[in-house]
Amino acid sequence: MPNIRSMRRRAPRTPSESAPAAPVGAGRSDDAVPAGMRVAAGFSWRLLVVAGLLAVVIALVVLLQDIVVPFLIALLVCALLAPMSAFLQRHRWPKWTAVLSCFVAIVLAIGTLALVVTAQIRYDLPSLEHRLHHSVRSLQSLLDSQPFGITAKDVNTWVSDGSDYLQAHASSILSGFQAAGSGALHVFEGLFIIVFTTLFVLIDGPRIWAWVVRLFPRSARPRIDVAGHAGWKTLTSFIRIQLLVAVTDALGVVIGALVLQIPLAIPIGVIVFLGAFVPVVGAIVAGIVAVLIALVFNGWVTALIMLGVVVLVQQLESHVLHPFLTGQAVKVHPLGVVLGVTAGTTIAGVVGAFFAVPFIATVNAMVTAAAAWRPGDDAAAAQRPGDAAAAQRPGDAAAAQRPSDGAAARRPSTSAAGADHGGVQS
Repeated sequence: MPNIRSMRRRAPRTPSESAPAAPVGAGRSDDAVPAGMRVAAGFSWRLLVVAGLLAVVIALVVLLQDIVVPFLIALLVCALLAPMSAFLQRHRWPKWTAVLSCFVAIVLAIGTLALVVTAQIRYDLPSLEHRLHHSVRSLQSLLDSQPFGITAKDVNTWVSDGSDYLQAHASSILSGFQAAGSGALHVFEGLFIIVFTTLFVLIDGPRIWAWVVRLFPRSARPRIDVAGHAGWKTLTSFIRIQLLVAVTDALGVVIGALVLQIPLAIPIGVIVFLGAFVPVVGAIVAGIVAVLIALVFNGWVTALIMLGVVVLVQQLESHVLHPFLTGQAVKVHPLGVVLGVTAGTTIAGVVGAFFAVPFIATVNAMVTAAAAWRPGDDAAAAQRPGDAAAAQRPGDAAAAQRPSDGAAARRPSTSAAGADHGGVQS
């Protein structure tokens, strides 16, 4: 018979009996830290890592600004020319011919505009001196008759102080232009990078983007690919919208200047056109320039009318044209626009202000698309060989109709989603 006494000795002990009592104060030190503090600490060090990474990226961009700025300009040019190139390729134009035709067209447009501006400046130059003397005499008469005690000597002092300020702070005012490269050598280097990058991104964009996607881990490739396509679509939409808005603003101001017989109407329109690409700030600066030219050469009555024209054009753009064209393509809150332009101006001057809004819009679209992506979305996208997004990408417009084309057919199926949607993103 089994020994009942030994069985009792071998019986397992209860948890309270098997574990010796822990001494007082021997618990983990983390138990004394509140859970909220631990979460805040974890969030803080991760935030510091991200901030340090951003600081390193900004430092590299500043160090390589002579390469980065022309490259970013080339991406904007590609976003502008990609739909035109795709349209020509859909009408059976060879790829090289379509890309070169678009590039030559934009160069001719810029050259023609420069010739028109130069011709009008030379045409209006003889009458500008006479108008300027007349405006100075009118200003002196106004100062003599006004009741505020402001004399011509005070005005001369203010003008002298303003000139001294501009001369003393010229380096900081022009810091944005210096970021793009100063001197003839930097200018030619930048032009070469812009031309070279634009041509090859438009011609070989799908393969470049496929190579970029393959740099990421296999599991992340579908999400990166979707985010890149969303960013590129937003960038192309933003450039087209801004171009149309800029042309509309410039035409409205030029027509108003011509009706009021204000000199330098075409140069004023060019300033308004360029200012439209810097939201909020650009429109204000361009409007001030137009009103000041009207005030100096045509008097305060014409200047007030010109101010009304500028305000009317800006209101039509803000409340009619921009909402109608933008729709759901570019989702950036006005507060984000203002803060982005301010931050870009602080970091890189005029160049930073120019790139701030397209950068914010593109990153916002990429992050939103990446967060909304699900594994089933990639399988559904693979069944749509004629996806409309293919028409937005630089490169072969017929690539969307050839699912077995190029490297996409040679990649394994597990990574096809990360690389077979060729496109070039910013």
